Amino acid sequence: MPEPHARPATGPHDIPSAPELVAAVRTFLERDVVPAAEGRVRFHARVAANVLSMVERELRHGGPDAEAHAVRLAALGAADDADLARAIREGRLNDGDPELVRLLRESVRDKLRVANPAYLGES
Repeated sequence: MPEPHARPATGPHDIPSAPELVAAVRTFLERDVVPAAEGRVRFHARVAANVLSMVERELRHGGPDAEAHAVRLAALGAADDADLARAIREGRLNDGDPELVRLLRESVRDKLRVANPAYLGES
C-alpha cells in the first residue's frame, strides 16, 4: 500500500516517488543492516536511518510548514527570519508580544515535528 504522502504516478517521474524511495532505504537499514552490523557500522546505520526518517518528515511537512511560517512572519510585518530577528534586536518586537511568542512556539513545534517528533509526544 502506498504511503499517504506518496504522489500518484503522473508525469514526468514514475513510481516509486522520492518519499517511497527514502522510506525503502530507511526500512532496509532498520530491518537488515542495523541488526546484522556491530560497533561503528551499526551506529552509523542507525544514524543514517534516523536521518532518512527526518527527510521523510520534511518531505511530508516542509511545504505546508514553510507556507504557514511565511503567513506568521507576514502577520508580524517580517519578510523572513532575518527580518524578524532584526525587528527583535531593534526593539520593534519584544518578548511580551503574544503574536511573537505564538510565532516562535509554532515555528519550534514545526521544526521538532521534523527533527524529532518524540520531543512533542508524537512519533
